[in-house]
Amino acid sequence: MPTALITGITGQDGSYLAEFLLTKGYTVIGMSRRTSTMTFERIEHLVDDITLVQGDLHDQSSIVALLEEYRPSEVYNLAAQSFVPTSWSQAVLTGEVTALGVTRVLEAIRHVDPKIRFYQASSSEMFGKVLEVPQSEKTPFYPRSPYGVAKVYGHWITINYRESYDLFAVSGILFNHESPRRGLEFVTRKVTYGVARIKHGLWKELRLGNLEARRDWGYAGDYVQAMWMMLQQDTPDNFVIGTGKTYPVRELCEIAFNHVGLDYKDYVVQDKRFYRPAEVDLLVADPGKAKKILGWEPKVSFKELIELMVDEDMRRLETCV
Repeated sequence: MPTALITGITGQDGSYLAEFLLTKGYTVIGMSRRTSTMTFERIEHLVDDITLVQGDLHDQSSIVALLEEYRPSEVYNLAAQSFVPTSWSQAVLTGEVTALGVTRVLEAIRHVDPKIRFYQASSSEMFGKVLEVPQSEKTPFYPRSPYGVAKVYGHWITINYRESYDLFAVSGILFNHESPRRGLEFVTRKVTYGVARIKHGLWKELRLGNLEARRDWGYAGDYVQAMWMMLQQDTPDNFVIGTGKTYPVRELCEIAFNHVGLDYKDYVVQDKRFYRPAEVDLLVADPGKAKKILGWEPKVSFKELIELMVDEDMRRLETCV
């Protein structure tokens, strides 16, 4: 069986990717950073089927040790400081993990086994102040946050190592992808969780930032399949992954509240505290290349995604009422 190492396996994408790789017959090794309290909520149902190991993107020696011990054929680098607002308050940490962490993994691969296939989780936030709409693999980057800047570094260092050392290293430029496993700090989950609390009588209002901000939102379970597809190609390359459609936060609220028979206008309050210091422009993917070469297309619609998330949050909160 092939072996895959996933950094950031305890995150949303890591959990879905681990599930998917298990269905493909992989041995899955999950790397997570040691903390005093380990959070395995997203992978609790997988712990008997995967191997969890300690490692840190700050520490190249720990990555080298894991590669030498488990000899994976594929490495998926999903670990990062991935919450955009936090990147302003923790800019140096974001650079250390989200940018330099990529270099440490690539260096480890180069020295241990250059035949390992490497996936780098790039981001639509790299486009930031967009120079064209929609955004494709050829669109120039103009990041508008420390997170976006760090992701640009990770993206280009991946290309540099591919071209300099002949590594099979790819970057997936993923647009926003959500699920019931999304963290509560992200606006989609903040809305669906807020709807559930309001419906259960636990909250009276939901405070949000810019309701007109638009994003290209898809389902994380669909997107992790694209990651795997990229590593199965004959030639390494970069791919934009998204739906090609955008929706404003206002419509997100409308769908979520309507799903439980409520009107978002009665509960949503705009709060200037939640506006970004520098908002990105219209982020919308041109996934044509992924469709043509990988044969990848999203399966879950935006409405289906939000209703799925609301249903799961409603179920989680049933014990609270």
